[in-house]
Amino acid sequence: MSHSNFLVDVAKILTDNQIKTDADSLMNWGKDWTKHFTPNATAILFPKTTEEVAQIVKLANAHHVCLVPSGGRTGLSAGAVASNGEVVISLDKMNAIGVFYEADRMVEVEAGVVTKALQDFAESKNLYYAVDFASSGSSQIGGNIGTNAGGIKVIRYGMTRNQILGLTVVTGKGDILELNGGMLKNATGYDFRHLFIAAEGTLGIVTKALIRLEKQPVNLTAMVLGVPDFDSVVRLLDRFGGALSLTAFEFFDSVAIDKVLSAGHAKEPFESRTPFYVLLEFEAISDGVLDTAMSVFEACMQDGLIEDGVMSQSVSQLQELWKLRESISETISAFTPYKNDVSVLITHLGDFIHDIQAVVKDSYPDFEICWFGHIGDGNLHLNILKPDDLSKEDFFAKCQTVNQYVFEAVKKYKGSISAEHGVGMTKKPYLDYTRSSVEIEYMKAIKAVFDPNAIMNRGKIFDV
Repeated sequence: MSHSNFLVDVAKILTDNQIKTDADSLMNWGKDWTKHFTPNATAILFPKTTEEVAQIVKLANAHHVCLVPSGGRTGLSAGAVASNGEVVISLDKMNAIGVFYEADRMVEVEAGVVTKALQDFAESKNLYYAVDFASSGSSQIGGNIGTNAGGIKVIRYGMTRNQILGLTVVTGKGDILELNGGMLKNATGYDFRHLFIAAEGTLGIVTKALIRLEKQPVNLTAMVLGVPDFDSVVRLLDRFGGALSLTAFEFFDSVAIDKVLSAGHAKEPFESRTPFYVLLEFEAISDGVLDTAMSVFEACMQDGLIEDGVMSQSVSQLQELWKLRESISETISAFTPYKNDVSVLITHLGDFIHDIQAVVKDSYPDFEICWFGHIGDGNLHLNILKPDDLSKEDFFAKCQTVNQYVFEAVKKYKGSISAEHGVGMTKKPYLDYTRSSVEIEYMKAIKAVFDPNAIMNRGKIFDV
């Protein structure tokens, strides 16, 4: 492996401002939002075209240099961390929004486009980019694709995968592939597009995407409900989901709301405090829909499923209520949380969370636990908050010893150890709780086809 010779050859392709090797840059672009691994990148490269990416990948193969693709670096599984001297390929300079196909409600974007920029573009066309989450102001489309990002609208619109009509990728060999071309119907064999979605850059680098845009939702209305227990949360999903076409169904606990309110990131939704909270959203396209929502609310109050509640009456109130949920990740980041992002079928949610709560109570009696998640799609976020008197290393070590029990519960219900954050390095040791050994061998075989020299994001998802 010769990084110096590699960089000499790269300098023949890129200009000086497309190559960074200073310490601050290596630290900034060599990490993501995780704190488990120390960044140790050799260089950061900023290609501007797909062709430049392909040339870099071919040179990396020739010099046996490993590459780490990098987007907005908002990941939570260390999928974009360069900790072993890798060269980082940042897509920051590939951030153009290209051709808009009006008749197809589709737009071509480069991988470095920030999620919020695409949302704003869609709105300018009276359309809607449906993938939404707290880091939309800094996450990039390439990273969304690499992890098959989900967020708060999955119950209605699905994951990132559901929005991708075509991809341009550079494989681990340096070949440029244009996949699917934006077509809704294309029955011509293997669809490699779906292999690159959620591959976390282990097969190659996504450089462009053709994105499906949705119709703008009408008169979005939110309700925040105070709930006595988790069983009631699940029953509310059944009640409201059966009566309304929901665009979101989120939950969080009293620890989460206490942290958000104490930090001043949101306002009290109502006077009382309850163990759990639900935030649900729907399109109030008529007075009849609002009447239905209120009828369900009143019936659930009578049945003891709801202790208090509020409904938004304006766009500004809708935004205020959403701050209760969307501010959680940012707020608890100050407490160095250990995060588990798991999912099971909605059918199993009640039993699953009872099992997990038993594990947490036995294993973390002195730790503060913060629950929130996208209950509408079976996704739970378990966050263990670090005590002030415990070092980061000791805290992570203690949390990791209990992962086995958490993931055994996931396996029991045939769920996923990573619902939307990806595997990266933090969840890599636990992949076999969700994927069988035979599946993992097939995954490794697929990687060997697209990346025969194992230079693309080596050490992420699994070891090769």
